[in-house]
Amino acid sequence: MRWNGWDIEVMKERNYIRYRKLKALANKMCFMACRIFPIKKNRISICTFEGKGGFGCNPKYIVEELHRRNEDYEFVWFVNDMQKEFPPYITKVPNTLWSRAYWLSTSKAWIDNYRKPYGTCKRKGQYYMNTWHATIGFKSIGLWRGKAFSQMAYLVSKNDSNMIDDVVIDSEWCAEMYPKGMVYNGNYLWSGAPRCDVLYGDRTKYKEMFWQRYKVGKEDKMVMFAPTFREGTANGKRSIFSEAWTLDFKRLLKNLEMRFGGEWYLCLRVHPQLASGVKEYQDSLLEERLIDVSQEDDMYEILAAMDAFVTDYSSAAMDASYAHMPVFIYADDMEKYLNDRGSMLWNLSAEPSKAVTNNKEMTPGIDVVLPYPVSRDNKELEEAVLGFDEEKYISMMKQFENAVQLVFDGKASVKAADRLEEYLQR
Repeated sequence: MRWNGWDIEVMKERNYIRYRKLKALANKMCFMACRIFPIKKNRISICTFEGKGGFGCNPKYIVEELHRRNEDYEFVWFVNDMQKEFPPYITKVPNTLWSRAYWLSTSKAWIDNYRKPYGTCKRKGQYYMNTWHATIGFKSIGLWRGKAFSQMAYLVSKNDSNMIDDVVIDSEWCAEMYPKGMVYNGNYLWSGAPRCDVLYGDRTKYKEMFWQRYKVGKEDKMVMFAPTFREGTANGKRSIFSEAWTLDFKRLLKNLEMRFGGEWYLCLRVHPQLASGVKEYQDSLLEERLIDVSQEDDMYEILAAMDAFVTDYSSAAMDASYAHMPVFIYADDMEKYLNDRGSMLWNLSAEPSKAVTNNKEMTPGIDVVLPYPVSRDNKELEEAVLGFDEEKYISMMKQFENAVQLVFDGKASVKAADRLEEYLQR
């Protein structure tokens, strides 16, 4: 739309950026003011999902390891909801400007799995570890999104990346994709994702925890459905229900029982930013076989108890497959999602029989085939489940791990804690 030769949308974006820059400058002044307080050498500040998350994701496992080593470490965790529950050794604080300015300015180290708000300012002598909230995935991020990645998003990303000392990665894939994906050209910690430690090796402990908490039998089997983040609006509010799921849950459970035996339950897990809205969803056909785990802060202890995993484009597919559990991709809106996202990290095809390879523009040094079957509708998903070949799947997973040069060995939390202590003890 144009007015007197001016592009209205461009003008609006420029004005918005000017406003955000002025606001960031004001925020920075708050951080500068808090520099009158000294840095506490044993204080560590943590945040997940811009304050929407709680005690979970990669930071949780690093903090647990640090506390195990030294109970004198002081942990401060930013939250939007002060009702979130944490272990007694963690102090939760509101995720507000002055709270962030004070606690971040006086902390020796920061841990985050997202981006710091625009205007956040780090002091000399502080250390910032970004664990991100995904490693190998499907969705393009950052500059790989093209026009879908706004100038404002770039400024926020660049401001955050300039402060980071280490980004946690698990593969050569991340090293190739992150310079443009995260707008980051700094150091990497080649440790693997700490949240995946629970998926490595024997998972009996986590299965027993799940059985006790959700009152299911030890012989019962679990599949998690974790659709990726989709942002719709209803009456000006963000919602996960702008589009209904087309996945037939009852049919899925029936097919899993036919292929693998046992009685199956469905665990529903939506993105943490939208978890509060999932209580609106009900499916009478499932009766007592649907377990909502969306409100749980830590998805990974639950994922460790699963026997199979279904998603559309969530990077948790890769995490789940490191435990070599069956993973199925249900991408019923492939073309629309690709258009909305701008691009994808994989050459997803509408032909179910065609091998899915990596997007060479984003990861030019890697040649790999996606090891999971991709289905576009319930019929194709049924065929994928009933025709699942475990031997072939394990073979493809090993090829996948070799091709992306995976470095995960179940000790990611230990390696991350080692790096943090190296800086804390300087």
